[in-house]
Amino acid sequence: MATTDFSFDIVSRVDLQEVDNAINQAKKELGTRFDFRGSKSTIDWNRDEKKVVLVADDELKLKNLKDILTTRLAIRKVSLKSLEWGKEEKAFDGMVRQEATLTVGIPQERAKELVKEIKGTGLKVQASIQGEEVRVSSRSKDDLQAVIQHLKDYPCQVPLQFTNYR
Repeated sequence: MATTDFSFDIVSRVDLQEVDNAINQAKKELGTRFDFRGSKSTIDWNRDEKKVVLVADDELKLKNLKDILTTRLAIRKVSLKSLEWGKEEKAFDGMVRQEATLTVGIPQERAKELVKEIKGTGLKVQASIQGEEVRVSSRSKDDLQAVIQHLKDYPCQVPLQFTNYR
């Protein structure tokens, strides 16, 4: 009787089209909001580098700009965990600037954390890092489902999705 292994992949993906749509909605809202009338505030999106640059007149407007952007991303079901915010910095002409980088894929150090966490559960599963994703395999579907449930409760800094469940 042959035994088969079951497996699934842990990935971190972001739908870039939804990010495009959210940023376009945020730009449209920026143009219509009363508190931004006459302001030089901007939202710039570089899809190739996966970077968003916010430029505002002062810290309060920057905070409001971040709020507009994060609200639009959340409405579009883009996880806010995928954004890594840089430091606020002074820009030209008294303006304030802040960058956010969109993280796609599981970074190597986060993948190692996940593998360690999975092995710490005591279940009979094997976890291996394969590029920017983690594959978990076992002979028991119940063990795999227990790992998925454990990772849903685990506070990770990147959004996790579970794919290729076989």
